[in-house]
Amino acid sequence: MQQLTGGGRRVAFFGGSFDPPHLGHLEVARAARAALALDTVLFAPVGAQPLKPEGSTASFQDRLAMTRLAIAGDAGFVVSLIDAPKPSMAPNFTIDTLFQLRDELPTDGMLFFLMGADSFFGLRHWHRGTEIPFVAPLIVASRPSQPLDDLRAALPQGLTMEFALPSGNSDLASSGSGFEVRRYLLRGPAAATAPLYLLPELHVEISASQVREQIQNEPDSSLAEPQLLSPAVLGYVRSRGLYR
Repeated sequence: MQQLTGGGRRVAFFGGSFDPPHLGHLEVARAARAALALDTVLFAPVGAQPLKPEGSTASFQDRLAMTRLAIAGDAGFVVSLIDAPKPSMAPNFTIDTLFQLRDELPTDGMLFFLMGADSFFGLRHWHRGTEIPFVAPLIVASRPSQPLDDLRAALPQGLTMEFALPSGNSDLASSGSGFEVRRYLLRGPAAATAPLYLLPELHVEISASQVREQIQNEPDSSLAEPQLLSPAVLGYVRSRGLYR
């Protein structure tokens, strides 16, 4: 059987275009790794996103190469090909990916789904979005001071969200992680429940579209004020002439 999860018992899937992978992606992944004691964070560039029929700006191979450069040297960060383009060019549905990953985990393993607030706000439009949190609990990197009511309003139809006190068998990391994490409980159809973990105070104000726009408008910029890309990724972007 192909090893898809990168090893480890506590694994988080972190999918997206990574067009390009920026320092905000790394900050979110590092916070989640520390806050929930993750063994592995899977960075999975997506081939074809159902909600983005126009596709990505850079090719999959370029995005894959940049992602490898971005995470190099970060313990527990692994590039995954699970969402690579399909030979049929059919869209990659996240729920199918999560089921496949979960089947690869050891019997005592835990799979999480790491996402930014922007992805969470679009969850209700995803294919079988109501089911996703019950396949893999969500870790949501929220914007600073994000109103909780906004998060509740963004839930797919049929889901509710309430604050949950840590249980005796808490699956959170110790308070010494340096990152705040809040635990909520999602309730869904047929009395299904799943935890949701919120990282509430990450000051990540970087978007891939912002990076692409800056490269296009200021091709000679170092992108260092504020710093948006790692030097390795920036070097790759320049060498390939991407986003011009």
